[in-house]
Amino acid sequence: MLDHPWNLVFLAGFAVYVGIRHVFERRVAHVETVVRRIDGTERALLVVVGIGSLVLPLLYVFTPLLAFADVERPGALPWCGAGLMILALWLFWRSHADLGPNWSVSLEVRRDHTLVDRGVYRRVRHPMYASIWLFAIAQGLLLSNWLAGWAAVATFAPLYLVRVPREEAMMIERFGDAYRAYMRRTGRLWPRRPRPAAPD
Repeated sequence: MLDHPWNLVFLAGFAVYVGIRHVFERRVAHVETVVRRIDGTERALLVVVGIGSLVLPLLYVFTPLLAFADVERPGALPWCGAGLMILALWLFWRSHADLGPNWSVSLEVRRDHTLVDRGVYRRVRHPMYASIWLFAIAQGLLLSNWLAGWAAVATFAPLYLVRVPREEAMMIERFGDAYRAYMRRTGRLWPRRPRPAAPD
């Protein structure tokens, strides 16, 4: 299916996604980790995410094995997917850049870890997860296959639901009331709606 232009768009976006992650992994490779909390559940969920976001899409693009799940879509959907992918990649890059040496691929606390509340983290606590959700939805809109297309959404959801509460608990343990205050003024995936001022 390499002759399908939207498949090529997906592959190009995925290559940029991997490139961004590789660059920032190299930048933080020297930063010492003082706390690491990853268990068998999270490792298993990461494998499942890899199947949904990498294995199944590549099987669809390079082999006929998933042809039984091919679907026809309105012509506007892939364009929406391309737009979402661009937004996702920008947010993915910006999230890494704003975290700087505090970023890690799993549940870790770095030495001299700081609470980042600037840039894209000023109003959203988990913009990187938001970018992954956007990329997963873009995958579904770009690929004309219900299985390969929407596998990333289906497989990322359990990891997100398991990891975010653990991650926020780690941040509360590290930063205490400062992180609780940060949680009150931010949303998880999109900005929190401002609360009206109390009447005098």
